[in-house]
Amino acid sequence: MIKVSRLFDIPAYQLEKHNLDDALVTKYGNEWVKTSSAEYVALSNQVSRGLLRSGINPNDKIAVISSNNRTEWHIADIGILQVGAQNVPIYPTIAEEDYAYILNHSESVICIVSDQEVYNKLNSVRDQIPKLREVYSFNEIKGVKNFREILELGKDDSNQHEVEARKAVVTEDDLATIIYTSGTTGRPKGVMLSHKNITSNVMASHERVPLEPGDKALSFLPICHIFERMLVYLYQYFGIRVYFAESIDKMSDNLKEVKPEVMSVVPRLLEKVYDKIYAKGSELTGIKKKLFFWAVELGHHFEPYNANGSWYGFQLEIARKLIFSKWQEALGGNLKILVSGSAALQPRLSRVFGAAGIPVMEGYGLTETSPVIAVNDQNNRGWKIGTVGRVLNGVEVKIAEDGEILCKGPNVMMGYYKDPERTEEALKDGYFHTGDIGEIDKEGFLRITDRKKEMFKTSGGKYVAPQLIENEMKQSRFIEQIMVIGEGEKMPAALIQPNFDFVREWARRHNVQLNGDDASLVSNQQVIARFQEEVDRYNQKFGHWERVKKFELTPDAWSTEGGQLTPTLKLKRKIIKQIYQDLYNKIYDRA
Repeated sequence: MIKVSRLFDIPAYQLEKHNLDDALVTKYGNEWVKTSSAEYVALSNQVSRGLLRSGINPNDKIAVISSNNRTEWHIADIGILQVGAQNVPIYPTIAEEDYAYILNHSESVICIVSDQEVYNKLNSVRDQIPKLREVYSFNEIKGVKNFREILELGKDDSNQHEVEARKAVVTEDDLATIIYTSGTTGRPKGVMLSHKNITSNVMASHERVPLEPGDKALSFLPICHIFERMLVYLYQYFGIRVYFAESIDKMSDNLKEVKPEVMSVVPRLLEKVYDKIYAKGSELTGIKKKLFFWAVELGHHFEPYNANGSWYGFQLEIARKLIFSKWQEALGGNLKILVSGSAALQPRLSRVFGAAGIPVMEGYGLTETSPVIAVNDQNNRGWKIGTVGRVLNGVEVKIAEDGEILCKGPNVMMGYYKDPERTEEALKDGYFHTGDIGEIDKEGFLRITDRKKEMFKTSGGKYVAPQLIENEMKQSRFIEQIMVIGEGEKMPAALIQPNFDFVREWARRHNVQLNGDDASLVSNQQVIARFQEEVDRYNQKFGHWERVKKFELTPDAWSTEGGQLTPTLKLKRKIIKQIYQDLYNKIYDRA
């Protein structure tokens, strides 16, 4: 039996133990094209042979920028790792100047892009990247070398012994990948992860996954992020068939076509799914509408393990048959589990999807921890809503005096690439300082309360934890995004991006006349008054000094393209404040 200690051992292990006909599946046009375990291993070897013939040396860096998840990404990944080179995945949506920075900082010699749009961005800064020797593309692009050329170069297997020799000298402690964090401030940092960092996380997370070999996963979250990447390695190890979603627009169709048992989500995606279901429920009439909202309300009180007693369980059974079964159908009909990460999950979403028989297991981690530190586990009474679960076996967490979560274990990064100062700052006495504030309850569940760097003091000297307030207020269906402000000011306040679709739906139901675009919507007095009700309601949960005293609605949607959000949908606080400086000044009565 193959022992998995390096990432490229995983496909070989899958071939030996599970040998799937559809290990990796990508849709091209109208057809789902399957790649078997045997083909996966063979094509990865072909890439390795092609790279050797292209002059790739151990520790060379090869960047991959793909706007969607696809089979070729994983074949390239394993092919790169087998020759002792490192894969540098890059977010496709970042700015051109960030492409140039990462490619220069990593000294990447080859860059593989997915499509014309990504290539155009790269090409606009190509002359600023002197060490980049060659660009290849997965898609056909006129005048650009195709990824198939690497495969063609490796067709002749006469140098396979060289590939095996390269593999033999790669150890579990060697660098596997450099992942540049999206960062809410400043230049991205290159997180160095070893083979052991990621494989140890695969093995430890494996114990928490209630799946069977042969189950199907739908992979959608960006593969350049360690969360989805580690999960896809885990699926491969487990013998789970991986189907790659086409795009967020086609997610609904893909779910029905693939009928997956598992899928990873970020809270924002789950909110969108819930909003869509809720909007359809609002369109019902009569008894159907009453039953829908009765089921949703029941769902908001859900607790795992029948904690609400037999009467609640009886009602839930009826709700599942009459209402929630249709939710399952809309998501393919076979979902056993959703895994949520990257940001805090609103408890109401966890409850209502749990009630619907689609349990959401929330986890916690960072790129620097490969990524999982803790995750909920449906088995072993390891699921507690409002927490990120218990810490993984083999990983140690302690809470510092100031509440910061410190982590030690085989999953903790090697350091930041070419940045010993920041490495020393983050890693002290073997513990990685996460920058998150949290607590562990008496049952061993970890709860995240805020970001250490995001806490601020008002001019009255009171500490405010903005993320705690934001996560609470985002439970309102009116609020799409919110940023609590007030550092050094007399009071906390907030910039709020409305859920424009929901506000328009609310206005239609309540005969509120909305004229024109989103800019006029946010100045409508009835809309503002309704938001005030929401803010007042959630304010009740906080101390007087923490309450949002004033707010302003922003006239546009916050996005990665607009600069308000990182690729992992975290708030870029400094930039948001700059963009809406006039609203900030209005809140604090500045001319």
